[in-house]
Amino acid sequence: MKKFLLVLTLIISMLVGCAIPTVGYSSSSLTGSNSSNGSAISAPNDSSSDSSGGYSFVENDRTWDDVIAPDANPYAEMSEFEFYENYEPATSYEDAVYRSELGFMSGDLETPDQEPQKATYMPVNGEKYVRNTTDLYSDDGNTYYILDGNGYIVNRVFKGGGYITLEEVAAYVYAFGEIPANYSESKKTKPASSIWGEYLRLNFSQFSGSTTKYPYEPALPNISGIGGSLRYYEIDIGTTGTDCDDRYAAKIYNNGTTITRGAARIVFTVYDGYEFIEDADDRYVFYTYNHYNDFQEYLNYQGGWGEMFGNVTGGGALSSKTDCNPTPYVETFNADLRTSLLLSCLNEFLGKEYVIYC
Repeated sequence: MKKFLLVLTLIISMLVGCAIPTVGYSSSSLTGSNSSNGSAISAPNDSSSDSSGGYSFVENDRTWDDVIAPDANPYAEMSEFEFYENYEPATSYEDAVYRSELGFMSGDLETPDQEPQKATYMPVNGEKYVRNTTDLYSDDGNTYYILDGNGYIVNRVFKGGGYITLEEVAAYVYAFGEIPANYSESKKTKPASSIWGEYLRLNFSQFSGSTTKYPYEPALPNISGIGGSLRYYEIDIGTTGTDCDDRYAAKIYNNGTTITRGAARIVFTVYDGYEFIEDADDRYVFYTYNHYNDFQEYLNYQGGWGEMFGNVTGGGALSSKTDCNPTPYVETFNADLRTSLLLSCLNEFLGKEYVIYC
């Protein structure tokens, strides 16, 4: 029945002009899967711009091989100044790989503030925020398309690219289960010793989540440190400075010479052996900017950040092992936002409301 509704919705949307969550990529088709139930959704290729209110990415009909020789890096003779003088984000997976070979970035260059910027529209089901379970990749799996709360494509990240913003890094680790190219697993790498310079980010280490050792930390879902089956790892997020803890200087993360790690981290699930988690229900990404006292969940769409939970939220003293009161993880409702958008097109055509989330 569900597959019938999806096909019917696509047909109706083409007939009545309902906005479908698609962008004008001519180089590859977009495929998505709802990890909760295994049903696949294909987004139709459309060379016209998207009038839905989201961003529109339109690539021309030339392939990467038509532009440059596949064995030639187009940035090889370019200085760092020339590259960043009129900077534009990467346009393809191949472009991102070429950039990373030379320590050039692929994503947005703006250093984020400590607090995440929530989207104006965040879908809810009852009293719970929706956590998007749509996995939307290019055919080769090297491009991940980021949705907004309505299910429209608004951005993308490329495997092997360099990223520093909270939104893009969160999407990257969710999509690929690994760190971006500009990250060093070490906590001691210096900007001067890295090709990434001021865009270097540090840390890829296991996060135990032991609430016995750190009673002020809230318990993350099914975390191994308290008997669960999911391993979590942490990475730094460079911000303009975190001012919530006097132990961490409120300075920009990387000034090109010195790194001040601050108190902001992304914590996400990884199985033993860094095995990628296929099931979106077990793929968690959390953000903390007060050094594990409180967390917000990344809901797998642009600006999708859940309710804060943890020690300070519960009235506890910062990082105190005695005066602590961590509130529990705030449950979310898993839903495929692209399927929901397609169904909303069907609702629009019929003039009724049948299914909102599935």
